[in-house]
Amino acid sequence: MNIISFVFKRKSHSDITEIPARRLDSSDPTESPARHGLSHRQSSRRRISFIFPAVLLAVLITAAGYGSGVAQKDSAASDSSKPQSVATGTQATAESLVLVTDRLDIDFSKHIVTFIELGADKCIPCKAMQPIMKEVAAEYAGQVQVVFYDVWKNPEPGRKYNIQLIPTQVFIDKTGREIFRHMGLFPKEELVAFLKKQGVR
Repeated sequence: MNIISFVFKRKSHSDITEIPARRLDSSDPTESPARHGLSHRQSSRRRISFIFPAVLLAVLITAAGYGSGVAQKDSAASDSSKPQSVATGTQATAESLVLVTDRLDIDFSKHIVTFIELGADKCIPCKAMQPIMKEVAAEYAGQVQVVFYDVWKNPEPGRKYNIQLIPTQVFIDKTGREIFRHMGLFPKEELVAFLKKQGVR
């Protein structure tokens, strides 16, 4: 007995686990690692092809919504910066009762007192007088005539009333006579107190 025969006789059926032969079917992708990898890549590409349009659509919808929101905000900001053409209540009445003019031939005879404000639209104390003028015009309509001259745009009224600074308030009675003048900001309480002394109710 040679060495090769001895080795083969030592290996019995109990020492060997047989692996049944399986044929690799070219149609079964699970039997071929290369084919299985290809199938996995194809599946991934399909998922990406479905996910990408969905993500793109979501981005476009979000961008459209954001753009619409910005446009609405810009529109609102633009509208709020524009002067309103329609006013209501006391504001509308006050705006319409203040006579803004360059004319010097004012009729004083129809009011107890004519309150003339000589100032300018852009000076700070003149701006502070604006709401006071409007409130007086609205609260004492028919008794007090409120007139505003912008002497920066037209200095002629300033020369007529011989003013030294702005704002200056000049008060005229029914006969056209000057009865009082005040220079600078005239607080509403003091102004109203003066008007009531002239018979304004």
